[in-house]
Amino acid sequence: MGANVTGFALPPPTQPSLFEAARVGELVRHVEGDVRDAAALRRTVEDCAPDVIFHLAAQPLVRLSYREPVETYATNVMGTVHLLDAARQAAGVKAIVCVTSDKCYENREWVWPYRESDPMGGHDPYSNSKGCAELVVSAWRSSFFDVAGPLLASARAGNVIGGGDWADDRLIPDLIRALASGTAPLIRSPASVRPWQHVLEALHGYLMLAEYLLAGERAFAGSWNFGPSDEDARPVSWIVERLQAAWGDHRAALAAGGPQPHEATLLRLDSSKARAELGWRPVLPLATALEWISEWHKAVDDGADARAITLAQIDRYIGRQGLGGTARAAA
Repeated sequence: MGANVTGFALPPPTQPSLFEAARVGELVRHVEGDVRDAAALRRTVEDCAPDVIFHLAAQPLVRLSYREPVETYATNVMGTVHLLDAARQAAGVKAIVCVTSDKCYENREWVWPYRESDPMGGHDPYSNSKGCAELVVSAWRSSFFDVAGPLLASARAGNVIGGGDWADDRLIPDLIRALASGTAPLIRSPASVRPWQHVLEALHGYLMLAEYLLAGERAFAGSWNFGPSDEDARPVSWIVERLQAAWGDHRAALAAGGPQPHEATLLRLDSSKARAELGWRPVLPLATALEWISEWHKAVDDGADARAITLAQIDRYIGRQGLGGTARAAA
């Protein structure tokens, strides 16, 4: 794509991490910082003078938000305030895509997928903080960016999965750790349904949205869902069985014991707006996404280069989208 990229982030929160394994720091200008530090964030935005900003910094874990609610709100809500205010004061910013979450909606545990016009909410601190972040985006858009300034949009993606995620208390990383160690996976909520999708599907949507904003298309400065096809909103038990099959391990999963904090049991996204107006569409069926994850982790565990495997999967995704070009050319 030819972009000069500056990243502003905390040190990687896991060991190993995709950032280090794929040597991402060699491909971008990396500034280590915390979005809760408004002054440091403002200096970085002023220094790099971006055309477009993608805001993905977050405390992203539901269960951690129960243990650290203040830190979760400080990062997810005030971090968004700090970023948008830095962009408001900087010269030359043309477009901002704020990534929140599919969990920003007031979850009513119904079968109908949530649309962009549905109310914000969230039962747990993480989900609620993402609903709050959406309200911040809406307020900044109407108060500061309605006539002049950057075009501001928010993106709400489904449960993104992919190779290189080693976070705690997430289904796919927990499964991969169990499979790699030859132990039975421990499952909390086998019947819970989520709109699972490969991370490349969501990233493609964010980039398409940013292109429209950079072109000055004010009609696209709003909220957008990016979720999978309806048939890929699957229960946790289905994910466990399919990833085990892709790995070649069929040992029985174990139910997690003891009381568990509240998490939504049914969540679907309506992405018809992105399909109709952006021309975005998912191209990786969920079963294929799980095969790619198994392939990625097995290859890296066998000593393959994480960057090479990642770029190869990006190339395959580009081919499925019929976009032309390669990730290697961009890197």
